[in-house]
Amino acid sequence: MNVTISGHHLEVTPSLREYVLTKLERITRHFDQVVDITVLLSVEKQKEKDRRQKAEVNLHVKGKDIFVETSHEDLYAAIDQLMDKLDRQVCRHKDRVQNHQHDPLKRASGAWDMAS
Repeated sequence: MNVTISGHHLEVTPSLREYVLTKLERITRHFDQVVDITVLLSVEKQKEKDRRQKAEVNLHVKGKDIFVETSHEDLYAAIDQLMDKLDRQVCRHKDRVQNHQHDPLKRASGAWDMAS
């Protein structure tokens, strides 16, 4: 699994990098087929009072790319919201993948029971 953490208009400090990596452990614990993760942390400087911290992630799993972005006044809060959204999407993707793997013997035995 490749993890890339970069910053746009801000320096990614080691503590910030460690915070993102600890939050990503929750995602990889739920779903182990993650191939690549790209995290972009940025600061939008439109006005000083409307300064927004933005966090976005692009997660490449087997068969799909998942993209999530959030923004907040606090970068750590934006990362928390980002990981919550990402966790929900990864769990939803995992459920969809597991629901398509049916056991063909159950269907066949049920059909024969109805015929007799």
